[in-house]
Amino acid sequence: MRMKARRAKVERQTRETQIRVTINLDGSGKSRFSLGVPFLEHMLDQVARHGMIDLEIEARGDLQIDAHHTVEDVGITLGQAFNQALGGKQGIRRYGHAYVPLDEALSRVVVDCSGRPGLEYHVQFPRAQVGDFDVDLFYEFFQGFVNHALVTLHIDNVRGRNAHHIVETAFKAFGRALRMAVEIDPRGAGRVPSTKGSL
Repeated sequence: MRMKARRAKVERQTRETQIRVTINLDGSGKSRFSLGVPFLEHMLDQVARHGMIDLEIEARGDLQIDAHHTVEDVGITLGQAFNQALGGKQGIRRYGHAYVPLDEALSRVVVDCSGRPGLEYHVQFPRAQVGDFDVDLFYEFFQGFVNHALVTLHIDNVRGRNAHHIVETAFKAFGRALRMAVEIDPRGAGRVPSTKGSL
């Protein structure tokens, strides 16, 4: 039986941002970004490469104020696209997890494509910014994603001294966990992985 393409394209427009996301969950890790926020682009590239997800995101936002609205709304729109691409979730593994190190830093991410949004985010940074990027915005990104992807997501930084390394381990682990969770289980026989029969 041929599997239906798990792709989506979502556009979101507000007075603060205009976002367009194209996603292919069964891709090869290709990505293209135009966000005006280079460090976020770098992190999203990690998600695409390690998640084997093809991802294109274009964003125009009120960066003259700060990056908050753009970062949050990219998370929201990516979550909407992810949920749409995942469809009815037949045959997926549902759960995914990954530990990723980078030098002294180590982070763990666990995801459940449960249909229930929930975020447990336990990441402490030794400084408030990486370059000119406010690290507080990563929480807003993941909260936006979770609320609209309808997943439960746990992100824990186990250790780290370098803020860049901490962020990068979290995003790489996020990509790897998503890859595991959305993978088709050959033993799943196309069933939804829940005793309820739906997610």
